[in-house]
Amino acid sequence: MRISADRDRCIGAGMCVLTAADLFDQDEEEGLVLVRDGAPGADREKDVLRAARLCPSGALSVTRDA
Repeated sequence: MRISADRDRCIGAGMCVLTAADLFDQDEEEGLVLVRDGAPGADREKDVLRAARLCPSGALSVTRDA
């Protein structure tokens, strides 16, 4: 599983950080999403998918490994 973030689309709401603070952060300047671990383990799938679903701007995407 791989997480991608479209920082141009991000509005800095911070839902990703509230959902999984160990996987996401926000930059100091603009408050835009930063992905801490672009390839979390399968045990984090539920949290990653929830964060992507809760993102109000749709800036997060998840790609599952084949």
